[in-house]
Amino acid sequence: MQSFSKTYGLIVCGGQSSRMGRDKSMLNYHGQPQVYYLYTLLGTLCDEVFISCNAEQAKSINKIYNLIVDSPVYAGKGPMAGLLSAFDRLPGTDWLVTGCDYPFITRKVVNDFIKEINKLDIAAAFYNTKENIYDPLLAWYSYTAMDEIKKMFAREEYSLQSFLKKKKAAKYYPEDEIILKSIDTLEEYKKIKSSICF
Repeated sequence: MQSFSKTYGLIVCGGQSSRMGRDKSMLNYHGQPQVYYLYTLLGTLCDEVFISCNAEQAKSINKIYNLIVDSPVYAGKGPMAGLLSAFDRLPGTDWLVTGCDYPFITRKVVNDFIKEINKLDIAAAFYNTKENIYDPLLAWYSYTAMDEIKKMFAREEYSLQSFLKKKKAAKYYPEDEIILKSIDTLEEYKKIKSSICF
């Protein structure tokens, strides 16, 4: 594995989870809340890991975990809020980002992605060939991306998907596209939970 001395893991769980009806980061697929599972997983691959969350969620997350609470300047603007808050907290750091709604993410999957990253790129992300889109919550953002993302925010453009597309970010194609399956409803969760086996 290449050296990632300045790359930290960022687990994004600041969304509203409106369709799920409960906090997706606290769903249990692997014997513990997904946010803690991912924290441990990224901790084996990154020098340090942080949980990105909104102010309300911060109240329920165990204090033994590193948190980056959305800055009031960015709050309410989706995943971009979490990433910009992280850039502000630790300038000059690259971020390996994952969302909490991907139950099929494993250490091997993330490690394979890391091995493909070219640190000369501005960003890299898993790519969904069926929908022909990047996945901004399974991605790596170089510290050099910060200025452009801040400019987008100032223009009231809040889509990291748009950023990845405009910058022609490196595309990573997972061996199995089930990795890209996000779980957004309680019905999906119950179905996956009853069949998943790790």
